[in-house]
Amino acid sequence: MPSCGSPDIVRHICDIDRHRIKGLGPAVANLLYFLHPTLVPPCNTRIVEGYNRLTGAKVKLGSWPDYLAMRDGIIDLNARFRDLLSNDLGAIAALLFDIGSDRYPAPQRDGSDAAAFAERLRAARTAAAALTPAEARSEKDEASHSEVQSWLRDLGHALGYRVWIAANDRGRLHAGRPLGEGCLDALPPALATAPGAEAVRLIDVLWLSPDADRVAAAFEVEHSTSIYSGVVRMLDLALGHADPQAEGGLFLVAPDAREAEVRAQLARPAFARVADLKIGWLPYGELSRHREAISRFGEGLKAIRAIARPLP
Repeated sequence: MPSCGSPDIVRHICDIDRHRIKGLGPAVANLLYFLHPTLVPPCNTRIVEGYNRLTGAKVKLGSWPDYLAMRDGIIDLNARFRDLLSNDLGAIAALLFDIGSDRYPAPQRDGSDAAAFAERLRAARTAAAALTPAEARSEKDEASHSEVQSWLRDLGHALGYRVWIAANDRGRLHAGRPLGEGCLDALPPALATAPGAEAVRLIDVLWLSPDADRVAAAFEVEHSTSIYSGVVRMLDLALGHADPQAEGGLFLVAPDAREAEVRAQLARPAFARVADLKIGWLPYGELSRHREAISRFGEGLKAIRAIARPLP
């Protein structure tokens, strides 16, 4: 497949396709466009029709391989006519929408774009087939994510904190135990009613002070997915409630190998405020190596801060 954007985006789209969930196509594509406007074009029936008229392709709405092939074609078209369009793929998508809505006639074509689409579709299907083993990887990722949540849960309890597990993860089993076992059943009122509370409820692990309704530390576990949603939840916590950094801080917990990727993502202008929050990078390896010693001999968050690295 042509390398015209983040390979992670293509990989995750292929993972979505593997689940064969009907009706997600345009909605998910449009959400991805919102997050990555220069890498992912929006999609709907009129846009697809406009692309087919313009290029002679035969994109099928609802097919992820077709969408990925169309995406590559749209990016190529956008590059060819960049002076008339924009880095934001919404501009060319709007043109395709107008063509698909009969507002503008499609220009004459020589058939080369249709042949190029056929080749892109073949490449997209080949890439999707190569990613089929992701089913096993996905199950492993889920187990690893839950395992790290359990480390942080047990470590928080050992250090004397009250622990909150994300509302959507509390019933998930790890080693035969629900992740939420022994943890808070509800957020304290001060947190539950603060701005952004719905997002805060989904933070993977919170450590609350034993004698006050205050967040001592918040952890987002990012095993393989994009860090964006996790960082946004951190922002909601930090900006919607009393400063959680008073005692400890905010931590992204992820595999050691993801550090460069995470730092690159946090360098985007959209996350300019992240530096103010002093989010820490907590690698799996450091957490795994030191968690037992911290449980036995640690006090407060001093040891956690010692093994974390500053971001961005």
